[in-house]
Amino acid sequence: MMNPYLVLSLILGYFILLMIISGITSRHADTQTFFTANRKSPWLLVAFGMVGASLSGVTFISVPGEVGNSAFSYLQFVFGNVIGYWLVAAILLPLYYKLNLVSIYSYLDKRFGSFSYKTGSFFFLISKLIGAAFRLYLVAGVLQLVLFDAFNIPFTITVIVTIALIWVYTFKGGIKTIVWTDTLQTIFLISAVIFTIFSISQSLELSFSSIVERIASQPESKIFFWEWRSGNNFFKQFFAGMFITIVMFGMDQDMMQKNLTCKNKKEAQQNMIVFSLSFLVTVFLFLCLGVLLYIFSREQGIPAPENSDDLYPFIAMDYLSLPAGIAFLLGITASAYSSADSALTALTTAFSVDFIRIEKYREKKRVRIKKQVHLTFSGLLILVILLFRAINNESVVVAVFTAAGYTYGPILGLFIFGIFSKRQVCDKWVPMVAFLSPVICYVISKNSEVLFHGYKFGFEILILNGLITLLGLWLLSNRNKQDQNDQPGV
Repeated sequence: MMNPYLVLSLILGYFILLMIISGITSRHADTQTFFTANRKSPWLLVAFGMVGASLSGVTFISVPGEVGNSAFSYLQFVFGNVIGYWLVAAILLPLYYKLNLVSIYSYLDKRFGSFSYKTGSFFFLISKLIGAAFRLYLVAGVLQLVLFDAFNIPFTITVIVTIALIWVYTFKGGIKTIVWTDTLQTIFLISAVIFTIFSISQSLELSFSSIVERIASQPESKIFFWEWRSGNNFFKQFFAGMFITIVMFGMDQDMMQKNLTCKNKKEAQQNMIVFSLSFLVTVFLFLCLGVLLYIFSREQGIPAPENSDDLYPFIAMDYLSLPAGIAFLLGITASAYSSADSALTALTTAFSVDFIRIEKYREKKRVRIKKQVHLTFSGLLILVILLFRAINNESVVVAVFTAAGYTYGPILGLFIFGIFSKRQVCDKWVPMVAFLSPVICYVISKNSEVLFHGYKFGFEILILNGLITLLGLWLLSNRNKQDQNDQPGV
């Protein structure tokens, strides 16, 4: 086990770096800087930084270990992700830039009305708050074990200090700061994978060509699965990956806010193409690492942990070289904070723009409102993480996180109906459709094996969720414009 004082020094050094970047990027910052980075971000920087932001701490820990359960099947999902990124670049980015949006949910206001607008934003806020808290909760547990328990620091203090540090380095520069800190965090994340692969190859005395041969010869390196009932079926994984990217990236304020900091539509689209290919390569590296971890554990006689999520931290911290352990620690910290800091900024942006309508006020009041909202969501993140800890039941916590994922279905349905249909909806009934759709999907998913001859829903439940929302919106619509009374705010 690594010396706790060394771990503490590394984490403190990491945050000092973040603070330095924050100080530089937040000079002369105003609310427009916080929300849009004044649309001056270098697109290549955004592309590289988004790799780290897309790979949360959960992904960092889980993907290598999951290789033992489902081989390289996750790559099928990522192929779908890549196509989804290209569709976002081709369809959604031009729309957002044309309308000059700060919050992407403002589109729903222009297209349908204020009820639809606030419904879309509300579902994002709930999903992102629970999702960010869940990811931080899992990673905070790892940091608690490797560091804070050694100093008898309670988990509550760990969480409060963690969120407080995020607040400090993002409260002024906002998304401008995050574009730059994401780049640093991506460097740490990718370095962790490379250092671990190098350390394993040194321990097993493997050359680069030997590593390639060993990985290719393992059953864990199988990519394509065609059994239709399986959750790993290629078509289920591919189309789920594509649609999840479209909605949880292209229709997610957190991820799109970074893209909208680019100077123009063309640069934002270039950013998406380069990012998507970099993301594919990075995930492939994680999967290769997973195979090597299992090879290492077998050949060194190390029993693999019962929970596959524990494999990477278990071997990196206890059985590999000190540089590999340091790289892992910095990588897990970076992956956790690269998703959490942007989530906090996106939550602040969406609530400030969509519900408070911050643009109505003068700059002095905008700054005050933004700080208050930013602080409030920081407090909410702390409360939700501590609630997960109090529940102390992993299956319940995972169920809550899964339920939050259901709320992206209505967002998908709203955007697709708005973009590809000219029909107008009865705006005031949209919240009812949006709330009923996830409930119906949950009931279908729970009974799918009985209803559909053994078929089990996986990520593709999002597609069904979107389709049910689309059907509900169509039933509420007609070809003629609704009266102004039916579309408040339009």
